[in-house]
Amino acid sequence: MQAVADELVARARAGDEEAFSVLVQTHARDVFRLAFRITRNEDDAEDTVQETFLRAYRKLDAFESRASFSTWLYRVTANTAIDVLRRRRRTDERTAPLDVVTPSVTAPQEVLTFGRQVRDRIESALGGLSDMERTVFVLRHFQELSLAEISGSLDITVSATKQALFRAVRKMRKTLAPLVRTHS
Repeated sequence: MQAVADELVARARAGDEEAFSVLVQTHARDVFRLAFRITRNEDDAEDTVQETFLRAYRKLDAFESRASFSTWLYRVTANTAIDVLRRRRRTDERTAPLDVVTPSVTAPQEVLTFGRQVRDRIESALGGLSDMERTVFVLRHFQELSLAEISGSLDITVSATKQALFRAVRKMRKTLAPLVRTHS
């Protein structure tokens, strides 16, 4: 798979628009998912996806094959999402629910209620994180990247990555702790 991506990148660098189109089609869903988890808003995620692929196309020559194309693209996506968040700073924060719990129609009302509580608390906890903390948390726990991959993607040290992740996890635990205590 990596060899195919490397070939597509080489062809795209040489001006093959179809090769870049295949890269976009291959990675668009993952880029949107990451952008949505960072921005917490569908419109902002869509803007991030468009801007990410535009930036990637313009900076394709800067891609070094030391890392996989997808890791490099995650970096572009995370940085673009942070830029989008900075541009839209305002008091009426728009959020969309996470797909954390998808209960069946026949689930007992108690399960449905608890699922909504968990989803709302996670939304609240993610909203309480700084842009960097949320990005590191999402890359680690949703995209399952290693600390080294995250630090490389965000162009920060592994130590800074660990610190941001530690702060994020601490804030998430604090916000989610009441749910754990009530359902233990």
